[in-house]
Amino acid sequence: MIDYNDLGWRYWLVTVILLTLGILGEPTGFVLAIGLTIIQLIHFLFNERNITSFPVQVRIGYLLLLIISLPAPMQILFWIPCIGTWAQVIFGYCTMARLVSLLPWNRVEPFSLKLLMKTFLSRPVKGSVKHAFSTP
Repeated sequence: MIDYNDLGWRYWLVTVILLTLGILGEPTGFVLAIGLTIIQLIHFLFNERNITSFPVQVRIGYLLLLIISLPAPMQILFWIPCIGTWAQVIFGYCTMARLVSLLPWNRVEPFSLKLLMKTFLSRPVKGSVKHAFSTP
């Protein structure tokens, strides 16, 4: 799943390195990760030209998670995007994309335990999980 030529993959790689630096004791890494995520969001918004575009929704959700984690008492939460982003970079498994695919406007299948299992327990897919997991 490593795709050195994919700009999105490179954004995630640098972001997770910054998050890792933050977790290792350099809090500037958290701020830089948020800044890079904002740049990534703007870039994808410009390319997609639609705030409801799935890649844009994923980046909005990710940015919100990082912002929620920024205050000192909440910084333990940075472990969640750090571990998840390493999974994305190494294996192509994006938990945030899977979560976003479950939002009502991103799925056609009714919400169910079967959908949850299919969404979170399936192998990583090439392309958008929105299309892979929300079809009956």
